[in-house]
Amino acid sequence: MEAILGIIALICAIWVIYDVWAVQKTMSAGKKVVWTIFALIFSILTAIVYYLLQKK
Repeated sequence: MEAILGIIALICAIWVIYDVWAVQKTMSAGKKVVWTIFALIFSILTAIVYYLLQKK
């Protein structure tokens, strides 16, 4: 079970980091760094919050 949760967390972190740096052209560099740090630390929770706040 932990392996599946780890894979999901990794996918969530990669998705947020990719979307922040490749898709969000108008976002400031500071916000991008903050989203990236949070994605690396709290991957699943950050993906949910990012989706709700940024991907309206």
